[in-house]
Amino acid sequence: KNKKNIGEGIDKIIARLAEVNDRLKGVIDIAHFNDEAKIGKGQEMVDKLTKLIAIFQRPELDFSNNKADGEYLIRNFATESGKSKGQFYTPAEVSRILAKVIGIDKCTDHDATVCDPACGSGSLLIRALAEVPFEISGYGQEKESSTAGLAKMNAVFMLGIFTPSSKHLMATMA
Repeated sequence: KNKKNIGEGIDKIIARLAEVNDRLKGVIDIAHFNDEAKIGKGQEMVDKLTKLIAIFQRPELDFSNNKADGEYLIRNFATESGKSKGQFYTPAEVSRILAKVIGIDKCTDHDATVCDPACGSGSLLIRALAEVPFEISGYGQEKESSTAGLAKMNAVFMLGIFTPSSKHLMATMA
């Protein structure tokens, strides 16, 4: 924090995380924190990125041992961006109810698939897949590449899916 090359440092750390975790390649390593046109120049960049790091260092955002906290982070991101009314994020409670309504938990067809043609952050699709008593394929489509990236990260953190061996999952995301 507070270093002149903070953006370059963040880019290197993220690149290393993507390098050791195939599920996040092409998802987290497409952001560039050394981009002066988007983040600012000189001290402005240092200050913004130092504040960003401080946010993620808060104890309540340590969700390494609790996947539900990842849900908290995504929900708050959606609320802060003004898209919490189902436009970007489907609340977990709504997703669970919809999964129960369609009876996905009673599915017996191992060749079944779940599709969400406007999946946003992927929460509805992921909740539906979590209700199935065995593994099935899931497909999501999202036109905004940054939101599709969030859906892929959500899948990794919430279910541990979207692995190289299951690339068919969410294959249609932009």
